[in-house]
Amino acid sequence: MSDAPAHFYFDLSSPEAYLAAERVLHVLPGPAEWQPVLARELPAGESFDALRCRREEDVLREELARRAHELGLQPLRWPEPFPFDSSLAMRVATYAKSIGRAVPFAQAAFRQAFAGGHSLEDPDIVLIAAAACEMHPSAVLRGAELRSVANHLAGATTAAAGAGIDQIPATVVRGAIFTGERALDDAAVHMRAALPPSAAGAPAR
Repeated sequence: MSDAPAHFYFDLSSPEAYLAAERVLHVLPGPAEWQPVLARELPAGESFDALRCRREEDVLREELARRAHELGLQPLRWPEPFPFDSSLAMRVATYAKSIGRAVPFAQAAFRQAFAGGHSLEDPDIVLIAAAACEMHPSAVLRGAELRSVANHLAGATTAAAGAGIDQIPATVVRGAIFTGERALDDAAVHMRAALPPSAAGAPAR
């Protein structure tokens, strides 16, 4: 883990992580490092499935759609199939992080999935998201197949679980874990109390 004052953990298959990703840059008072992890490998499993075990799927979808409306986002659209396998997209997100484009790629991919209603199992949709942040298609496909990228994603997921993160989205501020989109407000309060004034406003990575 880097020495950034906050870390935002996400999986592109999670609609709640999409909502959090639309807020995190505006809510947190300082920089956050965006870290791709595989939600299905965390202790609570895939975030949407974990939530679905506690609530009926239709109710959960309505709740998330209502929250998107509250936040002033485009109407939530559900990809088909859903949940989808985010493996390729998450390897691309890991590659994007290695070249300093984790945030724009994640935002573009989330919007393709949950504003556009497109499954990120489709490589063409992943490449459209990559093109939106000026990542060349051939470089993206090569990067996604690198063993080092897959190993880094697996290692980041294992490290997240070892740090106590059991599902996503999660924001970690100086070791304190805030799980869920609504917890961003608490994370911001905690971060504001701990952040040196000179660090506020630095860019996310």
